[in-house]
Amino acid sequence: MNYKPVKTVCRNSRLAQLQVEEVFSLYPLIKYELTMLKSFGDKHKEISLMDNNVDADFFTRELDQAVLDAKADIAIHSAKDLPYPLPPGLEIYCLTSASYKTDALVDKHNRTLLQLPAGAKVGTSSKSRREELLKLRSDLVVVDIRGSVEERIDLIEKGDIDALIVATCALRRLGLNRLIAEVLPFKTHPLQGNLAIVGRTENEELKSRFAAHDIRRKYGRVTIVGFGPGNPDLLTVGGERAIARADILFHDDLIDRTFLDKYRATKVYVGKRSGKHNCQQDEINEQLYNAAISGRNSVRLKGGDPMIFAHGREEIDFLKSRHIDVTVIPGISSGIALAAYTHIPLTHRGIASSVAFASGHASGERNVPVADTLVYYMAGENMSNVAKQLIAAGRNADTPAAWICDVSLPAQKIGFSTLKELQFSVVKTASPVLVIVGEVVALESRMAQQPNILVTGTSCEEYRGQGNLTHTPLITVERNREANDLLKKAVGEYGWIVFTSRYGVRFFFEILDELRLDVHSFGAAKIASIGKTTSLELAEHNIRPDLEPEPESAEGLIRRFEEIKLSNARILLPRSNKGLPYLPEALEKMGNRVTDLPVYNNMVNKAAEKVDLSRFQKIVFSSPSGVEAFMKMYGRLPEGMLLAARGRTTEEMINK
Repeated sequence: MNYKPVKTVCRNSRLAQLQVEEVFSLYPLIKYELTMLKSFGDKHKEISLMDNNVDADFFTRELDQAVLDAKADIAIHSAKDLPYPLPPGLEIYCLTSASYKTDALVDKHNRTLLQLPAGAKVGTSSKSRREELLKLRSDLVVVDIRGSVEERIDLIEKGDIDALIVATCALRRLGLNRLIAEVLPFKTHPLQGNLAIVGRTENEELKSRFAAHDIRRKYGRVTIVGFGPGNPDLLTVGGERAIARADILFHDDLIDRTFLDKYRATKVYVGKRSGKHNCQQDEINEQLYNAAISGRNSVRLKGGDPMIFAHGREEIDFLKSRHIDVTVIPGISSGIALAAYTHIPLTHRGIASSVAFASGHASGERNVPVADTLVYYMAGENMSNVAKQLIAAGRNADTPAAWICDVSLPAQKIGFSTLKELQFSVVKTASPVLVIVGEVVALESRMAQQPNILVTGTSCEEYRGQGNLTHTPLITVERNREANDLLKKAVGEYGWIVFTSRYGVRFFFEILDELRLDVHSFGAAKIASIGKTTSLELAEHNIRPDLEPEPESAEGLIRRFEEIKLSNARILLPRSNKGLPYLPEALEKMGNRVTDLPVYNNMVNKAAEKVDLSRFQKIVFSSPSGVEAFMKMYGRLPEGMLLAARGRTTEEMINK
């Protein structure tokens, strides 16, 4: 069959012409007519390639448009110049192999990189090459240059630069390999040296003529499979078939490894957990790519669904931009599975008609979804931020919430709460924790058994009715023997007296009685109470506080004082000897003077006895000293249960 010459277009340079000749040397029976065009990048050498805003088709746009307009049949490009994705209507007919994928140093005096003197000017047009160069020689000066390889080499002859970094393959194609002073140990673009034949998608006949030397024919394929929330019974049939066919299997933490033992594939663990990454994402991407170009069929097995908080699209883009065939098989996301395994519906007639999924790692006011039911992934150590932001965004603090870990597994745990409690709570566990917020939670929480709650503070009255309480006070309080003298010295005019606990109230007024003083001894001071329990103690002295914050915490107090723009005030702070500096420091930062008055001592309760922590679903801490006492007694904070704190400072102690 006589074929017409293939109308071919390339860039207007000697290197591009040689690349065309190299391609057609693979197809000696195919005749071609060559047109050379200047690309936008060739016309605008004043534009730096170091600029992140350079368009992806900087060197290919005019050539590809000529093909789309049928002015050419194919365009031949350096594969690393191709945009991703290709313009609609175009596809790669052939990706050629590459012999030289390295960078080389060109130097007039044939010096290696280490032999260049400090301050030597090294030319490059690549941001990545600049970064690689400065890793090895931060004392060199990088000069941003543009132009053909010959024009760049000429800059050395003129003395504008001392050395040049350029692709080894370019020098060899131009017959200039004699100029190579050293092959550099740089990480280069994966497609460096490869050439791409690009044509119109509808021209199947022409595509078939170039297929013989397409190295992608030898590539393996990558299948990204969702394993589900952990229970192998939830793996899809399609997912199981892909695993059975795989040569190599890249899996993470959420996969039942014993289940995988029956498959022949090589298993590679690439697990990632918060703060504990066996592999970084870019390393996983590289492993998938290298397996594919070596001809192995790979499965990337992910917990849940690959496209929900699982980096699925990142892996797809990485592989497809390198011309690897990728397919995705969905899995049951844990946010969906929790509904079945907890019986908490995500939607319910008359209660919730919308649901949103969000990442606990990205909690923030701008990220608060608008939906009846919210499901937060990876929320164990971030649930307090999630709850605070939801309340700040207008959600009722009494909105029901639940936390779930190990969804679908025998170790599954669930706890019920409210946003108000969760804003100072954490669940410590190596397993991912989901938090579901919305009125639908009440459908199940009101039917659940009462939780067993361990209260570690000095009182448990405020927790009555929340569950089966075990009160084991880990701290005890007694009046500070020096408080009388301290209080005498503190008598004077104050704008505010701030009480942060009922014991502060109790011992303050005991001392006043002994000294035959009253609250008026401190001028016309207004009274602030940290919360309801403290206010009840004040009521015993016929005092109603002028200010009581929501939430009941030190930061709640500060927020209220900021709202009323309190400054230039003298403030008395009767409290524990172990009161943390956050409150007085914040008040002083607002321009106030604070007298910190330790009216009682907070001590470890030596009479407290250990209890079996496995019986409890929740532990309540009312002070940082209570957390410290717990750690001394038990050695560490338990995992897999709600650790509820009274206020931010106590929460911070839990998170230490």
